Amino acid sequence: MPDRNSYAYTFENFTDVVDKLAEQLGVSKYSLYVMDYGAPVGYRLALRHPERVQALIVQNGNAYDEGLLKFWDPIKKYWNDPLPENRAAFQSLVEAKSTRWQYENGVGDLTLLDPTTWTLDQIGLDRPGNRDIQMDLMYDYRTNVPLYPEFQNFFRKNQPPTLIVWGKNDFIFPPEGAAPYSRDLKNLETHLLDTGHFALETHGEEIASRIETFLSKNKITR
Repeated sequence: MPDRNSYAYTFENFTDVVDKLAEQLGVSKYSLYVMDYGAPVGYRLALRHPERVQALIVQNGNAYDEGLLKFWDPIKKYWNDPLPENRAAFQSLVEAKSTRWQYENGVGDLTLLDPTTWTLDQIGLDRPGNRDIQMDLMYDYRTNVPLYPEFQNFFRKNQPPTLIVWGKNDFIFPPEGAAPYSRDLKNLETHLLDTGHFALETHGEEIASRIETFLSKNKITR
């Protein structure tokens, strides 16, 4: 984990990392599974290499203004006015209580969750210097919003087969962000699941099954 003074933690730099990895692996075709921060990284990659994208699997991954609701209010305030006090206002999001909340919020049956997940997440979040890195990333998310129209143009122009499997009780990326995909995509299948942000934790088998069926239906085998 490079020091933030020697490496800029931005979505564009993350896209560079994934792009270079795909190049080194010789991967010239892929289906993108995009979720949370991974959505703008995946969509930035798609803008660079639209011919490589065979399909999209979208799980609580936003590409529309309609999907940035109440959770984002203090973060938007920081985007517009990056004062120290505005930065400090959402630093609690990387604390243990908030990490666990991200897994539990919107989940009906908490026994389906494995506490190992948020425990291991927190170990990573608590690394020296990482709090500031996470704040940097939250600030840099603002650079994704002006790209939303470009992402949407990619959808309209390239029409990748798209499967949406979205935790409908997610407070971070609510289902209002899932609905607009239908404006731009013709081959679209949408499933709103009765769970929260980390839908795989409670609906992993269902999501995997839907992915297999969807890719098979669209004759995507690699």
